[in-house]
Amino acid sequence: MKRLLIIIAALVPFQTADAQDRADRQQLTDPASSSMILFGDPQGYVKYDINQPIFELTTLWVADNIDQLNIKAVLCTGDMVEQNENNALNRHTLNQSSTQMWESISRSLQRIDNKVPFICCGGNHEYGFRRSESYITNYPKYITFERNSTYADCLKKEFPNRNGHASLENAAFEFEMPGWSHKILVISSEFAPSAQAVEWVRELVTSDDYKDHYVIYLTHSYLREKSAEYTHNEGYWITQQEGNHSGKMLWENLISKVPNIRLVICGHTGRPSYSDDVNADYELSTAYRVDKNASGKKVHQMMFNVQTLGGGWEGNGGDGWLRILEFIPDGKTIKVRTYSPLFGISPSTRHLSHRTAPYDQFDMVID
Repeated sequence: MKRLLIIIAALVPFQTADAQDRADRQQLTDPASSSMILFGDPQGYVKYDINQPIFELTTLWVADNIDQLNIKAVLCTGDMVEQNENNALNRHTLNQSSTQMWESISRSLQRIDNKVPFICCGGNHEYGFRRSESYITNYPKYITFERNSTYADCLKKEFPNRNGHASLENAAFEFEMPGWSHKILVISSEFAPSAQAVEWVRELVTSDDYKDHYVIYLTHSYLREKSAEYTHNEGYWITQQEGNHSGKMLWENLISKVPNIRLVICGHTGRPSYSDDVNADYELSTAYRVDKNASGKKVHQMMFNVQTLGGGWEGNGGDGWLRILEFIPDGKTIKVRTYSPLFGISPSTRHLSHRTAPYDQFDMVID
């Protein structure tokens, strides 16, 4: 028996050495911090079948890092699919039907269902036949309250979508972050929010229940790439309907006037640089600006869209890039890091897995 125990003990180190090194788990800069993960426009992943596993890798990575990074929520800037309601395949731009794209997104999200909330604003590609030719959307068919049990703890309010249906397109989610005296209210919005949806947000965030919360407003079209100018006069049917808000209108009619909206996150814009400089592509997938609202408080505004990274418009969909938003327990600082688990899972490419330029790694301080 003694000899058998010695043999087993000798084998244990070899078993440990052969075990999988988990998927490049990341570290918080402060062990007492919490985080949210940001996805930027996943449409390029799902429109080609060969790209779809890359987005599933990102949700698998999130599931593997929930405890490690104390992840409270996953945010997404919209455009989950390339076309909302279309079966005709243009082989030059996609090889998946709309149903196949929605089902791909749904499969990927199963990896985080019942583990962490997924909060996504509506993108222009979530509406109409291809991209916003009407108010028809499959969003509430696939992104449902019932699919993810964690919504029960954080979903506080919702507003019907443009078709009068209950939907998480316009919804408010509440979180408590360690070390933060102000609770966080994350609000998702439909694409080019209607006047009614904007008024719903205004009344909600200034109500007695939420006036002391820090609000993160998640909307699809708001800032242009690099220049960080507000979007305006876009040529989609939805944006041309009276009362629907561009980025410029959102700033003027809502964000600048409400004292507790402190962070706006968007996607939508972004483009390839058509150069050999990968950093030029990275810069054109981002934007950031800070302005003071009518109460004299800083409003941080950030665009993040990965769809043309990894090979341009018809590339791999984004090289797995995501952002880690770390809420430091000083109650005011959010550290932004840009990371790719696609590069991170291999020792051969791990040195490429962090983007550290000033537009990709910075601190936002809520005053």
